[in-house]
Amino acid sequence: MNLFSYAALASYEWQHPRLLLLLALVPLLPLLRWLLARRRQQVPVAFGPSGLRANWRALLRFVPDIVLSLSLALLVIAVARPQRADEHLTQTGQGIDIVLALDVSGSMEIEDLKPTRLEAAKRLARRFVLGRVGDRLGLVAFAGQAYSLVPLTTDYDLLLDNLRSLHAGLIADDGTAIGTAIGVAINRLRESKTKSRVCLLLSDGENTAGNLDPLLAAQLAHAYGIRLYTIGLGQDGFVPYGRDSLSGKPRYVETRLDETTMRQLAEATQGRFFRATDNAALSQVFTAINQLEKSDIRTQRYRSVQDYYRPYLEAGLLLWLLWLGLKSTFLNNVLED
Repeated sequence: MNLFSYAALASYEWQHPRLLLLLALVPLLPLLRWLLARRRQQVPVAFGPSGLRANWRALLRFVPDIVLSLSLALLVIAVARPQRADEHLTQTGQGIDIVLALDVSGSMEIEDLKPTRLEAAKRLARRFVLGRVGDRLGLVAFAGQAYSLVPLTTDYDLLLDNLRSLHAGLIADDGTAIGTAIGVAINRLRESKTKSRVCLLLSDGENTAGNLDPLLAAQLAHAYGIRLYTIGLGQDGFVPYGRDSLSGKPRYVETRLDETTMRQLAEATQGRFFRATDNAALSQVFTAINQLEKSDIRTQRYRSVQDYYRPYLEAGLLLWLLWLGLKSTFLNNVLED
């Protein structure tokens, strides 16, 4: 990159940026000398070959002022101390391995959480993911069956892409296989070497599918040192679920969360149960889990600074010497005809 180009100057950090304001004064020097010359002597404008030669000589007399202005501008840039800094971040410590197990059964389309239970859970899960630093995260989706969509990874973009693609009906077998979902999460977490292993299970119903009993799965998780946070979504009773195709009026269905079992699952692993009946409560749940499960990650910042003032200082001094040589010649005498 050309050090004297605008792109180079714009790329710098400046140790004394206020000194750059002096650059605005540099063009005033030749202007001031020109005004003084006009005040002391009016130079007639002549046409023709001889007049043209005279005008060229008059213009050449301003060359020393231009050289002086460039010299001063470069010296100002040098004194302002242009620099480029490189920062290196080093993370030390240990993160947490977390698996998000999210219910994608048909009942997650119920609209007591806005816009739906599933979309509200996805939005808050995304915020949760973006708030983690140094943790490995995985994703499990479950309905009548449970599938691991993303293994434990620090590639948060991959996890967010899969989280965004979740929708009700993603798994053909409808139902709520909570025990199976916990079992799939255990398979992802059991070989983890981190001290903290966590499963966040979000569901809005009771266990109605799968071959693994939820309480047995929770006991197995506890044996592997996995802590389980269970989050019950939605309200009990009659809640809005779409609209009637003929009348267009809201349609209501009855729903019930097996809160007792969800609470027992969390207590069996020394975790916690949360109930989220609206969007605000769900947001508070993720905030609480963020505070409970903090990574032991320490960030060290190394900053190396390289100065770039020398080329400008050298060029400015060379132009200064050139101006000293020119000012004793006829070029510097603006009064001469």
